[in-house]
Amino acid sequence: MNNIRRGLQQYLGVRASLGYKLEHERTALPKFLSFVEAEGASHITSNLAVRWATQSVGVQPWTWSWRLGMVRRFAAWFSALDSRTEIPAQGLLPHRFHRPRPYIYSDTEIERLMQTAAHLRSPKGIRGPTYSTLFGLLAVTGMRLGEAISLDRDDVDLVEGILTIRRTKFRKSRLIYVHPSTQTALKEYAQIRDRVFRHSRTPAFFLTERANRPSINMTEWTFVQVSRTVGVRASGKGRGNGPRLHDMRHRFAVRTLIDWYRAGLDVERELPKLATYLGHKHVNATYWYIEAVPELLQLATNRLQRSNPGGKP
Repeated sequence: MNNIRRGLQQYLGVRASLGYKLEHERTALPKFLSFVEAEGASHITSNLAVRWATQSVGVQPWTWSWRLGMVRRFAAWFSALDSRTEIPAQGLLPHRFHRPRPYIYSDTEIERLMQTAAHLRSPKGIRGPTYSTLFGLLAVTGMRLGEAISLDRDDVDLVEGILTIRRTKFRKSRLIYVHPSTQTALKEYAQIRDRVFRHSRTPAFFLTERANRPSINMTEWTFVQVSRTVGVRASGKGRGNGPRLHDMRHRFAVRTLIDWYRAGLDVERELPKLATYLGHKHVNATYWYIEAVPELLQLATNRLQRSNPGGKP
């Protein structure tokens, strides 16, 4: 199995050099290889890949398909090094991803989540401020989690209140202007962080107890614990069930669209601005919110009826 593990390191290195972040692959694929070793197998087979992919219970079928896809891509690459490698067929575990309806957090829920996170205990006292500030930033900016934890200190202009997003999902850079209250909160966090880590060499803006950049997995796990504490998520539900941290982004987009409709703005004309702000690849990704949220769909319908009262094209 050492040759497969060496191959995995080469595979991850090649893909990383091409710009892929591989946050999940770096964690999941070594676990797959451990599964293969535990089965006493000397090479990758389709049967092993399917059995490993379907191990997780309490998740949607698309998760199984997604896990198998990670193995399939690695197996396709590694088959050039080991001809015994079986590449799982595309038809195995087919399932089309369906976006879950977004959960729109209330202002009260956001406040309780931030307050509870602020009281998370840790030896150096930085865990609470880090996650409380991080959750709040996601709520008021609609940033992706990966974008927020990837912020370096040089990306956060605490004087002008501008965030520079460099590591985006579609490799597009953009600027985010934050409200003065958010600017103040970021300044206060930076003061706490610098007091705890006076000589940190890590460029990351947000830091963990070990002076490292928070990981996506740890941040999501922390959010699950906090959301259970405040009652937003029922206890006992799996990490993939219930309101998610990503719903902070949905909340920002939906609240923005609702405010535009209620203000009487031409939302179709304004929508590309929101798509650019959120870093969407195409405006269609932003249109999805109107279909997914009943209140937005009703507002859009009402506006259409007012603009075309006779119902004629």
